[in-house]
Amino acid sequence: MKTSFRTVPDTNVIIAAQSGSLTSPNREYFTRWKNAEFALLFSDDTIREYIEKLTERNIPEDHILELAVIIEKLGEHTSIQYFHLAKYPIDADDVAFVLCAENGYATHLISYDKHLLDLQGFYSFKICKTVDFLTDLRQILAANAVISS
Repeated sequence: MKTSFRTVPDTNVIIAAQSGSLTSPNREYFTRWKNAEFALLFSDDTIREYIEKLTERNIPEDHILELAVIIEKLGEHTSIQYFHLAKYPIDADDVAFVLCAENGYATHLISYDKHLLDLQGFYSFKICKTVDFLTDLRQILAANAVISS
């Protein structure tokens, strides 16, 4: 069952999903996304950032390519048309994720980065950790199941 949630995962979520246990919330995030429970938004800059950071961590090139292809195939490409932000992140690398969320009308920007988490309240989308997003997702899916039964 697809929700109206539109998400942008920060690079640290991508990295954690690659290296975490099979039961990690980050892996669950990607499993639920592949099951079409919500949309994953990406931009040219976020894909570049994913590839760059995964390469720095010596993730095998074929694995990085596979991840990029699946994000481009199943994700929703966001063109950055609007470059003004209510509050800019301290880390310049984080700007791409906030711009993607803002331009793609995201409901959630998912990150473990304190600098991004500190921006909560400046935008219409929620900035939260993966577990918090999964809690929101489970609640909406349970509510939808009750309504449809």
